[in-house]
Amino acid sequence: MHIDGLVLGSFETNCYVLRSDRQQNKCVVIDTGLEPDGMLEYLTAKKLIPVAVILTHGHADHIGGIAEIKNKFPQVKIYIHQADAPMLTSPDENLSLLTGCSIQSPPADVQLKDGDAVSEADINLTVLHTPGHSPGGISLYSPDDKVLFSGDALFADSVGRSDFPGGDKRLLTKSIRNKLYALPNETIVYPGHGPQTTIGHEKAHNPFVKSY
Repeated sequence: MHIDGLVLGSFETNCYVLRSDRQQNKCVVIDTGLEPDGMLEYLTAKKLIPVAVILTHGHADHIGGIAEIKNKFPQVKIYIHQADAPMLTSPDENLSLLTGCSIQSPPADVQLKDGDAVSEADINLTVLHTPGHSPGGISLYSPDDKVLFSGDALFADSVGRSDFPGGDKRLLTKSIRNKLYALPNETIVYPGHGPQTTIGHEKAHNPFVKSY
């Protein structure tokens, strides 16, 4: 798997563009950021065709670009966990009103649940439901490549916020311990914000999980 990481907008949301290898033009996008211009410019410059956007959760800083990418690439399919699907079309639930705007994205094409397999553009990912930051927060794991896209559940030496509506601190910790820390230590973690890390490093050093 070839992974390109883009940092988008004032919230510095990590957007990931996945290809089965560098020569392929079909790709999968994980999270679009609130301000997707950089991602759209990148896709255009590289002549890439997104066939799917997988959203790790439904907060505004991860879904804000859905309408624009759908307008530019009408064939793209939108994936999100079923518990966060209502957030796409509700500015109140997706918290965009707190950012000073009102985001109403197109609805999901596919609603996911724990254990689902997503196969698009020769990319195969397993859905791990990791609620706590949001009710439908997910992480995406590739056992073949030993990489994890953790959304806003697990960060490098930190964890996602749990004080938003629908958040739950203890549930977030449980999600990380039971789902993510069960993965091989060498798994590379690509989070929703900040630098990459590994499962082994977080198990040994993450103070927010060790304290529970």
